[in-house]
Amino acid sequence: PMATIEKSISISAPVEKVFGYIDDPMNDPDWMIGMVEVHDVEGEAGVGRHFHWTFKMVGVPLKGESTTIEHAPNQRTVTESKGQVSSTWAADVKPHGSGTELTMKVDYTIPIPVLGKLAEQLILKRNERNLESSMQNIKDTLET
Repeated sequence: PMATIEKSISISAPVEKVFGYIDDPMNDPDWMIGMVEVHDVEGEAGVGRHFHWTFKMVGVPLKGESTTIEHAPNQRTVTESKGQVSSTWAADVKPHGSGTELTMKVDYTIPIPVLGKLAEQLILKRNERNLESSMQNIKDTLET
């Protein structure tokens, strides 16, 4: 089953700073709840950059890899992930007052064989909360 979560947050930091931070996969474990590690990053920022990751969903470590499939500097970046979780992460930044509005939209499939049908609703709710908390982490990091 495919699920979609979309959240926005205002950050008191310039667009370039917000985009630069979220565009670097090495920062993912610092802000993304569940992201355990990122390694083997290949390529410069932009379309085609590729990296491997380990992500914990409800305590279960899942492995996969991501590739940037769309990249407009200081506007939008989209990564596609394959592995034990398939997902597409789209992040959009735009000027908002003196700061930035960050919107993240995540389309993902819940790995039912790995996590079980019963867990599906629990996971949907938890992932939604986790995205909110993850974005709050970005805000807290960039506003200090």
